[in-house]
Amino acid sequence: MAKKNIVVVGTQWGDEGKGKIVDLLTDRVAAVVRFQGGHNAGHTLVIDGQKTVLHLIPSGILRETVECFIGNGVVLSPEALEKEVTQLEANGLRVQHRLKISDACPLILDYHVAVDQARELASGKQAIGTTGRGIGPAYEDKVARRGLRAGDLRDMVQFKAKLEATLAYHNYMLENYYQVAPVSFDVLWEKCQAYADRIVPMLADIPNLIDQYNRAGKNLMFEGAQGTLLDIDQGTYPYVTSSNTTAGGAASGSGIGPCQLDYVLGITKAYATRVGGGPFPTELVYDCETDTGDAIGRELGTRGQEFGATTGRQRRCGWFDAVALRRSAQVNGLTGVCLTKLDVLDTLAEIKVCTHYLKDGQPVSLPPSSADEYDQVEPVYETLPGWQCSTVGVPSWEALPEAAQTYIRFLENEMGVRVSILSTGPDRNETLVLEDPFEIS
Repeated sequence: MAKKNIVVVGTQWGDEGKGKIVDLLTDRVAAVVRFQGGHNAGHTLVIDGQKTVLHLIPSGILRETVECFIGNGVVLSPEALEKEVTQLEANGLRVQHRLKISDACPLILDYHVAVDQARELASGKQAIGTTGRGIGPAYEDKVARRGLRAGDLRDMVQFKAKLEATLAYHNYMLENYYQVAPVSFDVLWEKCQAYADRIVPMLADIPNLIDQYNRAGKNLMFEGAQGTLLDIDQGTYPYVTSSNTTAGGAASGSGIGPCQLDYVLGITKAYATRVGGGPFPTELVYDCETDTGDAIGRELGTRGQEFGATTGRQRRCGWFDAVALRRSAQVNGLTGVCLTKLDVLDTLAEIKVCTHYLKDGQPVSLPPSSADEYDQVEPVYETLPGWQCSTVGVPSWEALPEAAQTYIRFLENEMGVRVSILSTGPDRNETLVLEDPFEIS
């Protein structure tokens, strides 16, 4: 079998189940590379009934022989990293000797969190719905060329000078524009000295490590966070995240050449969910706090346990949107799709799929370019029969109910991409590999 580099990306608004699939496939890779996002991501892994939630550390960490790299496209919270490492090591995993962090990772510090939360509060009903963890402001500092990076922790004299200048800028905004309390330099400086002791030993030249692994003929997995429709350039702007969540981000966020990426696996729920604000044409509106709204929206949310792994927020649920998936297939160059949570649909008598939108009375097969334009479209559905029996842990394609097979083939036709992996439960073992990404030439 030839060496392969595989990119795993979400194709919807995130929460598609990427972590489980990365974990599943890492038995044949030397390293997993996280290439964008921050600790606003939440990847839930279930192995033999035991649940592990990861936010920063790549999902390969549960396999002792796999190295884990955090690439330059990730914004790194030292505080969140320390908490995650401590929790994993308390569970008996060896983490620090297998975890390598890019020198070029922008750091998320206290003032980023303060700005993020102050901004959301000031925005009121127009708030984007961020996790409030400083992700966006850290990316802003990176682009503005005032950000502090993980490699800066090697020289604390220079780091202190940079910190003073950057904090002065953000404190001015916090006090004078947002009218909230400033961040204490002394408190933050003390934290940063402790961060340096823990992070510097894990720093590495990630592009060079990737190159060495490629030259040695070793497989690599590139793990994305969030989903395609949250991409800063390709998503439902401005209701997006602050990084490039698409397959192209794997190259820029890690330092691998684009021509060295061999397979793009898109993770796709058998229905659709979204957390936070922004357009969602196929939403079945339900509020779990008041137990009011659409009954099927309630069913999907309850059976799918649709609450964010990072925030605990209720996810909005709706029917599968093939219009959105066509765009995801285009911008990612999807080779194959992993369809997750098919079992959540097991109880439904009928299942709808949005095949196109109507805009000004005319059918459109691709989504608008901005969030504002979604007000002008209406989803059009095809209704398929449900199977109303369990698909949990189904052992083969032939064992699937005929109606479930029909549903999957219908989605393939609408997306224009084959389903290569099928997930019918949260556990690693509840997965059916139809076409192995490592064996397809």
